[in-house]
Amino acid sequence: MDHREPSNKEALLYALNQIELLNRSADSKEIPKFFQEWTLVVAVEGQGRLVADGTGFSLKQGTGFLLSPGMTGGLECGAQGLRYYQIGFEVIRQSEAGYRRVSLAEAGELVVPGPVDCQPFSKCLLLLETLHQDQAGSGEAARLMGHIHFMELLLLLYRQRTTDKHEHTVRSAVEQSIEYLKQHYNEVWTVDRLADIAKIGRSRYTRMFKEITGQFPLDHLNDLRIDRAQQLLLMTNDRLYDIAQTVGYSNEYYFNRRFKGAVGVTPGQYRRTHQDNIRVFAPFMEDYLLALGIIPVAQCAHAQWGMQDYLGLHQVPPFEISSGNWESLSPYEPELILLDEGYQRWGLEQCRTVAPIFKVPMMSSEDWRSTLMTVASVFGRTGQVDEIISSYEHKAREAKHLLNRSVRDQTVAFLRLSACGITLYGSEDLGYTAGVLHHDLGLQPHPLVQQLARGERRINLPPDLLARLDADHLFITFDKGEGEGRELLQTELWQSLPAVRNNHVYEVDFLSWMNYGVLSHRRKIDDVLRVLA
Repeated sequence: MDHREPSNKEALLYALNQIELLNRSADSKEIPKFFQEWTLVVAVEGQGRLVADGTGFSLKQGTGFLLSPGMTGGLECGAQGLRYYQIGFEVIRQSEAGYRRVSLAEAGELVVPGPVDCQPFSKCLLLLETLHQDQAGSGEAARLMGHIHFMELLLLLYRQRTTDKHEHTVRSAVEQSIEYLKQHYNEVWTVDRLADIAKIGRSRYTRMFKEITGQFPLDHLNDLRIDRAQQLLLMTNDRLYDIAQTVGYSNEYYFNRRFKGAVGVTPGQYRRTHQDNIRVFAPFMEDYLLALGIIPVAQCAHAQWGMQDYLGLHQVPPFEISSGNWESLSPYEPELILLDEGYQRWGLEQCRTVAPIFKVPMMSSEDWRSTLMTVASVFGRTGQVDEIISSYEHKAREAKHLLNRSVRDQTVAFLRLSACGITLYGSEDLGYTAGVLHHDLGLQPHPLVQQLARGERRINLPPDLLARLDADHLFITFDKGEGEGRELLQTELWQSLPAVRNNHVYEVDFLSWMNYGVLSHRRKIDDVLRVLA
């Protein structure tokens, strides 16, 4: 097909075929179908999810999705059902030779497949309602008005997309300045200096900064300094004056006042928590505590994921981490709360209303050895770390020797499955699994893993690529937080995979495999040996 740019004697026409207002009942699921025309879906009430070419996209009021011809898609509705408009149209090129449908590459800037943000929603909804009414009319005038209103809708979506693109550029500049601030928090800063780095005005910078972080710039700077001060107080014996200077406070009195205002206790009182038998709560870090012989006062639990049963903390009461009910943590009387780098996802900073918090500095999530040493230093147990690491490495070497004889050159891959799609984990010591499977145990990753997930912790795997995953062995786990999606196992595509046909698919526990701790990694080794040794 000719992929030339349209000449001045050619034009692209966006021809409306039909518009429907549809209602889907609660928790209904539509079998994915093949779309032969451009199709725009816009949600107006309720919630749901559109699975397009194997990848899930959430739908709620004011959001939508544009499918191009050749894509497959199906709707899954939430508990309140979903009400949405569905518009079918064609993109046609007019030239001296006549009319013809164009390819995706020729379709123009007005139509780009993928999620769409229908803002302002009131204007978008008015256009959709008018279009629906136009279709009910008869005659050339009604059809003409329908096409005019349809073009207005496409233009509205196009302008929103270009606005979003500009906003994304501005947002990216502010995000880069925030990252710079994290590395240079001990310097003298003003809002004007930060805005200059992002090359935007002070007012707009402050607004965007607060959208990203939830804080004004100087409040965020103070929190960065206090976080680092907390780490230095528990991990070193430096004088308070020296710590104040290190984190950017020139005055020790001012440092003490800001620290107590943020943490609730003075720096000296905070440091005295460095003692044996301290009562600690460490959501998603219990693995490290238990390895050091420390029992937390409560263990985190999740409504869908459950508890980390592999740790055997059966006598430790659970705390529902996804509830946000921090008052219910108070009866356990924690004296210190340890948080890892994922604390923002769960809003765990609110725990500071219950007890002082300590944000564990992590060079990278995969470097569990350094994290273990950091946690050990907080509790004065660094003398245990070498033995813990040595024991793990001895276990890994023995397991690797056994697997070299039983598995040889066979390939493996790890998949995380859910109703939102399929996630393939990488092979380069990134993510929860690669460090154990491919580095410590020496298992050969499937070539597709190396090709697709190079430099990535994990990637989404659409059906056409899943069909190419002919690994000898597959380890899988189901993410209940997104809906398990076990129906995949009954599909013809899944049943066609060599590992499935040979009964070489092994389901493993979600929380023990989706973790970086040393006990988690020991569990992974045990699971692998159980099925492959």
